[in-house]
Amino acid sequence: MMMELPVAVIGAGPVGLAAAANLVARGLAVKVYEAGIAAGANISDWGHVRLFSPWAYNVDQAARSLLEKAGWRAPDEAVYPTGADFVREYLAPLAQSPALAPVIEYGARVRTIGRRGIDKVVSRARELHPFQLTIVDSDGRVRRELARAVIDASGTWASPNPLGAGGVAAEGEEKFADRIAYSIPDVLGGDRASYAGRTTVVVGAGHSAANALLDLAELATQEPATKAIWLTRGSNLSRVYGGGADDQLAARGDLGQRLRQLVEAGRIELVAGFAVTTVREASGQLALDGETPDGPRAIGSIDRIVVCTGQRPDLTLTRELRIELDPWLESAKALGPMIDPNLHSCGSVPPHGHRELSHPEPGFYTAGIKSYGRAPTFLMLTGYEQARSVVAAIAGDMVAADDVQLVLPETGVCTTAPESAGGCCGGPAPTELDACCAADASAKTQGKAGCGCSSSAKASEAVQAQ
Repeated sequence: MMMELPVAVIGAGPVGLAAAANLVARGLAVKVYEAGIAAGANISDWGHVRLFSPWAYNVDQAARSLLEKAGWRAPDEAVYPTGADFVREYLAPLAQSPALAPVIEYGARVRTIGRRGIDKVVSRARELHPFQLTIVDSDGRVRRELARAVIDASGTWASPNPLGAGGVAAEGEEKFADRIAYSIPDVLGGDRASYAGRTTVVVGAGHSAANALLDLAELATQEPATKAIWLTRGSNLSRVYGGGADDQLAARGDLGQRLRQLVEAGRIELVAGFAVTTVREASGQLALDGETPDGPRAIGSIDRIVVCTGQRPDLTLTRELRIELDPWLESAKALGPMIDPNLHSCGSVPPHGHRELSHPEPGFYTAGIKSYGRAPTFLMLTGYEQARSVVAAIAGDMVAADDVQLVLPETGVCTTAPESAGGCCGGPAPTELDACCAADASAKTQGKAGCGCSSSAKASEAVQAQ
């Protein structure tokens, strides 16, 4: 009976649909549950934002095969799509393809996942009990469905980190939520009226913050009273400024360089090393209180706040499963040391697949950006290879599952992590070893190809994976 059940895929985003395409290609039954009203619902929230990777990096190979059978013509690989382009020209046609359309349910939120007939404590014959998913549909009706395996590709977009620097909402944050955005507002389009001629504080030091700041700077050229203040918790901005011409994704390098130029020209006010503790009202506007290396400080005369401090995974639906997570990133545990921003600032990750994405719960996998937990720098290429490897493992093709090949575009950045005395990747490598850093040296002494933070290490790991 177990083998006749479908594989449940949670989320009809790019990685969830890639997993579904791989399952269909292998002749395995699949059911996709999407909480939104359409495929790529989360991406549609930032549809005005242009991706910094061109089409060449954004189409899964199994998905491409399904689409081409349905007469789909691929976009120009050199073009950089917006989020809306990506949904309209790729995700929507994929979800509507004859192979996938019948297996996707929209407005279906997975509330919990467990094992039929047993709870989390029971070990005996656990793998013989099918997964039981509790589904809430768009009308609020609750039902339960069974699955032989589960791939959680639900993402993290719906669980943004708060403004408060301590990981919980700052004092007053919930009270003034109507003046706080937790996404990338379309300040040049649909959200223009809320930002034109006003002072906006953007909090965060990643690419989402960069996009919001660049749009606000452009708005200021059209509406001169518009002002942007950039607030960051840390003082090392190398990750968002990027590697410039050394970045193998030109648009990503350009994004950071444009932001740096605006800051240096005084068009964006930068306040670095500010940890927000309180949001309060002052003279009809907002003010922020926070801690800095020099002591308490306040920033006032604020109209709007845009919070781009990343996202975190929603862990409630897996409470009854045996899940093993990195204790601070909340990523798949084996991935933690590879992507920890306290150790690695390179923006790269070694090849990984089903083994790193599995849990003590047999048949359950976390894939896509949710597998990274709270860590940044996830690329769709990573998710596509994750999906391919996981599906191969579910199909029992362990040769293909272990044949993980992933070479990501270099960021051109590798800086000293301020939280670690050893620096990025554990510090410099011993001089007698051919290694880029201490982590690379340690990996090589254990017979591995390397840590993955340098071009040579990643290239050798890709060759080894073949």
